[in-house]
Amino acid sequence: MAALSYHEQEDIENTKRIRGILKELPPFCTDFFRGIEPRTSARTRLAYAYDLKTFFDFLKQANPELKSKKLRDLPLSLLDEIKLMDLEEYMEYLKCYSTEKREDLMNTERGIMRKVSTVKSFYNYFYRTERIQNNPASLLQLPKIHEKEIIRLDVDEVARFLDEVEDGECLTEKQKAYHAKTKLRDLAMMTLLLGTGLRVSECVGLNINDVDFRNGGLRIHRKGGKEVIVYFGAEVEYALQDYLSEREHIVPEEGSEEALFLSMQRKRINVRSVEKMVKKYAQLVTPLKKITPHKLRSTYGTNLYRETGDIYLVADVLGHSDVNTTKKHYAALEDERRRSARNKVQLREKE
Repeated sequence: MAALSYHEQEDIENTKRIRGILKELPPFCTDFFRGIEPRTSARTRLAYAYDLKTFFDFLKQANPELKSKKLRDLPLSLLDEIKLMDLEEYMEYLKCYSTEKREDLMNTERGIMRKVSTVKSFYNYFYRTERIQNNPASLLQLPKIHEKEIIRLDVDEVARFLDEVEDGECLTEKQKAYHAKTKLRDLAMMTLLLGTGLRVSECVGLNINDVDFRNGGLRIHRKGGKEVIVYFGAEVEYALQDYLSEREHIVPEEGSEEALFLSMQRKRINVRSVEKMVKKYAQLVTPLKKITPHKLRSTYGTNLYRETGDIYLVADVLGHSDVNTTKKHYAALEDERRRSARNKVQLREKE
């Protein structure tokens, strides 16, 4: 039996987490998850499960009659009793709330929108299947989202960032001892993220046999499970070759034999470790910018667009399903290009 891929393992783990949460939620919630399963990923359904747990916890806290009941005992008829005002109160609650395990939880505008969107989908399912008579969620207006400034590394910051990853000059003595053991791996990962625009989950999911040096390509799994080839340049190739020379002498733990990037424990490196790695190096180079792996992806998209001027190419390489998503992120660059065109067309010869 062939070993499971990273993404298959992730799906299994997420499915187990979903089942664990469903054991706490009312039984009718299982029907909703069964209904959305064919068109959603396990990761998306896990987010829905967490969101619904928050929603039902709110209902218990806000309604004195429900406080003594367990979530498992709440009936489907409860959804018909909820009014629009109750849902608006839920939106207000999401700004700052507490649970049995944690206090002072907060949501950004996007966090609130996601949780409210989950409730809307939840209501739509039961209303569409005619198991409830009312759908107050359809009347609920989603919060306005204020566009955030796109944070990315400037050209000189990219160079200094990679220099720091390679040399580690500004690290503490303790960090330098660790850096000596991970330098080639760290440089390969950071060069790869900056040179291809991969998502961090796509990066950690790479296996050794996903790298094709002959054609300069990587086989990756996009969101939704689509398998594509992403191409890399000479700088990425050299960094990967150096790391793979070292990787040949590492004996991985069982289950991580095929993984390209390994942790110090010789297991497949995880997303959280890469996030910490990016933060560690970025703080030394640009302490006022909050740089994450996704910001490295934005940096690559920015550089690619500046070099090519082709927004459709950028959307394709980054794996955006809708080019409007790409346009939204690079609107400032679009405007910059439009301004640069103002003197390109000459109407009359200059004397």
